[in-house]
Amino acid sequence: MVKDTKYYDTLGVSPSATAAQLKKAYRVGALKYHPDKNPSPEAAEKFKEMTHAYEVLSDPEKRDLYDQFGEEGMQGGGPGGMGGMDGSDIFSQFFGGGGFGGFGGAERPSGPQRGKDIKHTISCSLEELYKGRTAKLALNKTVLCKSCDGKGGKNVKKCAQCNGSGMRFVTRQMGPMIQRFQTTCDKCHGEGDIVAAKDKCNACKGKKTANERKILEVHINPGMKAGQRVVFSGEGDQLPDIIPGDVIFVIDEQPHKVFTREGDDLYYEAKIDLLTALAGGSFAIKHLNGDYLKIDILPGEVIAPGEIKVVEGKGMPIQRHGGHGDLFVKFEIEFPEANFATEEQLKTLEKVLPPRAPLGIPKKAEVDDSCLLTNVDPTKHKKSRATDSDDEDEGPAGVQCAQQ
Repeated sequence: MVKDTKYYDTLGVSPSATAAQLKKAYRVGALKYHPDKNPSPEAAEKFKEMTHAYEVLSDPEKRDLYDQFGEEGMQGGGPGGMGGMDGSDIFSQFFGGGGFGGFGGAERPSGPQRGKDIKHTISCSLEELYKGRTAKLALNKTVLCKSCDGKGGKNVKKCAQCNGSGMRFVTRQMGPMIQRFQTTCDKCHGEGDIVAAKDKCNACKGKKTANERKILEVHINPGMKAGQRVVFSGEGDQLPDIIPGDVIFVIDEQPHKVFTREGDDLYYEAKIDLLTALAGGSFAIKHLNGDYLKIDILPGEVIAPGEIKVVEGKGMPIQRHGGHGDLFVKFEIEFPEANFATEEQLKTLEKVLPPRAPLGIPKKAEVDDSCLLTNVDPTKHKKSRATDSDDEDEGPAGVQCAQQ
């Protein structure tokens, strides 16, 4: 005589129903009330109730507990009390998976679980990402034992106590309290299988796996970017009843001493002399492929300090679409040293260069023309902005007035 028949009534079976009858009743009801088949809120609630009822009654230990104590005995963790599978776990056993809002919302795959992916970073210089590269990398991985095909030996039997899961539930009653917890199966020691010592594989000693060193060729295609991945599907660790994950190499782009990369474009800072900036000339850039680019500045073009020009089609290779990005050049003008020309030569420059800007002193203004511009001496001019950026109240660096 059972204390409570609610769960049996939910599935529409009698308390004496067999495991096969319980399974059939749940299958029929789940097909009828699953949210994918019946989107009404009432159907969703009914599906939850049926799933929880089947989760309890399909487990011999839980069913025995329920028959003795009713719902009160099912308190203590998990959906509806006992813990364990949720609705999508149970439904997936029958129909291939698929949850909904109340059961996590994400579809769960049926069949073997998938192993974890193994990720490694692979450092690449900008030259390697421009030209491409093939790297051979050694990988230590776990594989199924070839001698026993990952079975651990011969005459291997599934553990009847844990049904091959390696874990079992233990229920203890302490006065009015009922405690239920999961523990490693003591019969198979968590292996899920049982094999006699004499039948264990001599190669893996019953562990089912072995270590293997494998060489992988990682192909870095021209134009690849930092963060992109090279994936070797199914090359992860092999374990019994587990689908191997992937081995993933993530590109780590190393900084370059000359070029800066932004997407498919390159940036370069060029230092040219004042004559080339004003009168034209040429300068060279050693590119990432080892070739030199000869860049011409036309006479009269005039390059200003900090100005940016572009050489089209000389950036990074563009994946999939082909072609190349652009090369942006920022200019720094190198001025000649002091006293580089004679007084006569400077007068010639006055004739060639645009006239000086007006002085900008208003008429009738008082003018102090005794000021001399000198070089900054850090030991003498320690309060100047040129040597002490924290002082914002001092005058321009290197300017002093001669005493009259």
